Amino acid sequence: MKIAVISCIHGNYEALNVVLSDIDNQKADKIYCLGDLVGYGPHPNAVVEMIRALDIPTCQGCWDEDIVEGLNACECSYPSLLAEKRGKLAHEWTNQTIHPEGREYLAQLPLSLRDNNLCFVHGSPHNQHEYLMPEVDAFVAMERVLATGADILFCGHTHVPYVRSLDAGQLQIRLKLTDKSEKDMRFSAPLKRIVNAGSVGEPRHGRPNATYVIYDVDTDQITLREVEYDYQKTCAAIVENGLPPIFAWRLARGLEFAERADDPTHVCER
Repeated sequence: MKIAVISCIHGNYEALNVVLSDIDNQKADKIYCLGDLVGYGPHPNAVVEMIRALDIPTCQGCWDEDIVEGLNACECSYPSLLAEKRGKLAHEWTNQTIHPEGREYLAQLPLSLRDNNLCFVHGSPHNQHEYLMPEVDAFVAMERVLATGADILFCGHTHVPYVRSLDAGQLQIRLKLTDKSEKDMRFSAPLKRIVNAGSVGEPRHGRPNATYVIYDVDTDQITLREVEYDYQKTCAAIVENGLPPIFAWRLARGLEFAERADDPTHVCER
């Protein structure tokens, strides 16, 4: 059995269509979506309607939460105050554009999904806004997977695809007991993996191609798929809809940010 995992579509209907066709060609039996159906891109309603129509099990992403909750910031952090301003403009545009039924759908999405020994989240099991970067501390990475009780944790949010294996080993923890004494405990952790599906609609791996993951349950093989599509069509729609043109610029290049941070310490306030 093959499972396809997609994430971070961000209103990019062109990319979603092509990826779904590629998934069909790969003969996947199931599809899971890790959220962020909206934000940045020009076709939030078409994306939401497609995911709903296909009844694809989907986690709630950080942008999905922002639109539901009416939050005034769309990312966990910005590289600059200018980027924050653009993010708010995109949030306001999406908030005004999304259909009521689409907003209701985003509101009821779960934070995580399970399929036997597999767990699916947007950012991390603790928060859809947490980035699990490929270089995250090994203990932190292992804790995030163990917290789910799964063997493989599928996530998105970073827009950069990767597979990280956490080799079996010995873990030691120290517990503080109610009588103020301490107790050391050791236990073995079997092989765990974190798989990032990248992004269908706004890749940040240096190319405009959409990315997603195929997991073969029978062979335990993980394949990172990269699919070309007509990204220029989405870029044109971004500009035509009045979204910040820099979104089109970075989509065409597969880049995260278009400028150096004016204030790299700035974090958006919720």
